[in-house]
Amino acid sequence: MSLISLAGELTDNGHRLIQRVYYEDTDFSGVVYHARYLHFMERARTDYLRLLGVEQATLAIEGDTEGLVFVVHRMEIDFKQPARMDDILTIVTTTEKAGGAKMVLAQEIRRDDTLLIAAKVIIAVINGKGRPRRLPETLAARFWGAGPAV
Repeated sequence: MSLISLAGELTDNGHRLIQRVYYEDTDFSGVVYHARYLHFMERARTDYLRLLGVEQATLAIEGDTEGLVFVVHRMEIDFKQPARMDDILTIVTTTEKAGGAKMVLAQEIRRDDTLLIAAKVIIAVINGKGRPRRLPETLAARFWGAGPAV
């Protein structure tokens, strides 16, 4: 299995990641515990960046000498339907905004054609000291179809 398949795949308008629901993801009733959806979405966002060629650890250290870090500032989640153990989920991430000192990502978790979770995630861009900073234009361009750096 290649690393690309482990990290999902880039799509025309974002990223898609497939995840299986395991026993550890569920509560006593057999449905996915609400906080576990955050884990699925975080993995998808991380792999989206990875496939775009964005190395978060490197950005935090270097990032134009002051460092650059992405942090979740706000998240809105609509829980539509539950997922259950052994379900195969597709986590779709699309970019709504990438520029200035923030990114806005839309995320959905689906089981086949059924929408289970819809979320909007606002990511703040900060420096190593926790202060807002602008997302470099070359980095922002990757979220709009420019793909990974060569």
